[in-house]
Amino acid sequence: MRNALVGGIIVVVVVVLVWAGIHNVKARHAAEADAKNHQMNITVDKPGASASMDSPIADLRGKPAAIFTLTSNTGKRISLNDYKGKPVLLNFWATWCTPCKVEMPWFEEFQKKYAAQGLQVVGINEDEDAKSPEIQAQIKKVLENTGVDYTILMSDSKVGEAYGGLDVLPATFFIDRNGKIVAQAIGLAPKEEAEANIQKILGGS
Repeated sequence: MRNALVGGIIVVVVVVLVWAGIHNVKARHAAEADAKNHQMNITVDKPGASASMDSPIADLRGKPAAIFTLTSNTGKRISLNDYKGKPVLLNFWATWCTPCKVEMPWFEEFQKKYAAQGLQVVGINEDEDAKSPEIQAQIKKVLENTGVDYTILMSDSKVGEAYGGLDVLPATFFIDRNGKIVAQAIGLAPKEEAEANIQKILGGS
């Protein structure tokens, strides 16, 4: 009797383990399928490549950088044409964007490191209602916390559209001395990749 009871318990345990294993496999496959459906490539690696349905991001490499004139956070009117003949790192960011705040100190570091070679780092803030005192205070706080001292401009509704719509932030464009977009990074790219792209525009390639 006792052996039969033990045997029954063992059978029940085995059945439960098998069921749990099958359930876990199904759950993992469902999670993988869901992740695949929501996958987004945030960088485009090959020049000339087109944006896919998974990554509806315009590939602007090889194209002239759209010219704009915006007001800085200190009230100056600044045009991209003011940097004609210089390599420009153009970074779109917002106060709510955590990855943006990760890379902003890198860009400040690069601005100083490559200043002698003419690099200009320009940040464009994409916050809505950026003129409000609350957002202005948040912008000031982010710049203080990240140690950013490069030029910060306040976006309008047109500049982001000219650079592909910017559905994802951060978005960074590397513009060479001839005003051509050489590389772009949509989303947070590795620091080493950002510096490699800077070296491309410094070399004029």
